[in-house]
Amino acid sequence: MEENTTSNDWTDELTPPSWTEYAKLAAYIVAGIFLCFVLIILALRWVNPSFSAFTLQEDWVGLEQERYSLRESWVPADELPEHLKLAVVASEDQRFYEHWGLDLAAIEQALEEKEKEGRVRGASTITQQVAKNLFLWPAQSYFRKGIEAGIAVMIELLWTKDRILEVYLNIAEFGPGMYGVAKAGAHYYGKKPAQFTPEQSARMATVLPNPKRIEPEPASSYVIERSRWILRNMQQLSGYIYLPEQDSQPENEADTAFSDIDSTFFSYPDESIPVKTDSLSVNNLTDTLIQNVSADTLDEQLK
Repeated sequence: MEENTTSNDWTDELTPPSWTEYAKLAAYIVAGIFLCFVLIILALRWVNPSFSAFTLQEDWVGLEQERYSLRESWVPADELPEHLKLAVVASEDQRFYEHWGLDLAAIEQALEEKEKEGRVRGASTITQQVAKNLFLWPAQSYFRKGIEAGIAVMIELLWTKDRILEVYLNIAEFGPGMYGVAKAGAHYYGKKPAQFTPEQSARMATVLPNPKRIEPEPASSYVIERSRWILRNMQQLSGYIYLPEQDSQPENEADTAFSDIDSTFFSYPDESIPVKTDSLSVNNLTDTLIQNVSADTLDEQLK
């Protein structure tokens, strides 16, 4: 009898875990991974990354280059010129200082445009681009966009706006294999970012939508047109003059599309329009038209 009792106890100990226990274990693992990821994002508020997901996925052999550390040419936020930051905001995300990682208005406009015209245009914020470049992959999918949106919100919660711009300018691609604005500046202009002119900053910003096929120098007609548009909007956003008066007037379809914007909205100085914070702050400028018009222009240039 004693042997049977011992045998039964041993059998009971071998009973496989229930699905509930498996679910708890899975939940603990997911929670642990999530916590680690949050800690990584928090650490990156102060620690400069030496690589990004995009640099790891880059075809360095095809470019006939060796992968380099992003830290080698990292430019701190206080050494980045204000007009360079403004150029990127004017070009990529004019509501940057108003949203928390996602520009819901731009997303809504993009969805409406897709429904009406069948064309998909980008609605990613600078924060989303930082999330994608640091952690994800370039291929478009709703799955990736969902992950990107979640990471973008976490970045906004844990970083300052200045840090987001700093990281963006130091990890974004500004030409084939040119990751980081300092690397690109040395290649195209032989200058450090602090030495850029406003026009050079604007030209650097023009390549961000498609750095594999667009370069700031030698400047194509698209780069020239787009950079002048960026400079005009930098003026409207900040109140500073970046273009001669004769160049501030629209001369083509892309420019004319914005000539109807009420200039009094950008009156300067105006306490209702934040021009600067600790380094830069801007009010939003409706970007729907430039996204539509410049997308058409870009398509024509790349055909």
